[in-house]
Amino acid sequence: MAQESGKRKKPNILVTGTPGTGKTTMSTALAEATQLNHINIGDLVKEKNLHDGWDDELDSYILNEDLVCDELEDAMEEGGNIVDYHGCDFFPERWFDCVVVLQTDSSVLYDRLSKRGYKDAKLSNNVECEIFQILLEEAKESYAEDKVVALKSNNIEDISRNVETLTDWIRNWSIPI
Repeated sequence: MAQESGKRKKPNILVTGTPGTGKTTMSTALAEATQLNHINIGDLVKEKNLHDGWDDELDSYILNEDLVCDELEDAMEEGGNIVDYHGCDFFPERWFDCVVVLQTDSSVLYDRLSKRGYKDAKLSNNVECEIFQILLEEAKESYAEDKVVALKSNNIEDISRNVETLTDWIRNWSIPI
């Protein structure tokens, strides 16, 4: 996990992973532990209408990446943010000091997404995405290798351990000279 920032006094962290891996749960706990600002992109898109309509097939909003980035620019330059979203390749690399990819065993993920009411195609697509580690590959292609870390997220113990690990990293983070 790299340390890089320009003028920021606090780091920015991106928490990504397939839907159902625990991004929001972990990000909320990490924000509480560190007093960093948690930004849930899905909620932000809905609240600020940063989308281009609804996709009936995927049962989700069509994210407008430019609007999202414009909305976040000032906060990201300021620092001290935990950004929570299932994609990562459209954010500027300069924004993040650490990119966390949460990973969940496919059987655990299947159960979580089924409980959320995901239908067959959406359920299969997300489980396959996790099996083939699509989001880890996306993160590695989009960010410097030393910024990307994959963490297991199968249960509450994993989440607690991840929060502890990241809290320690944040505590030790410093602005490079």
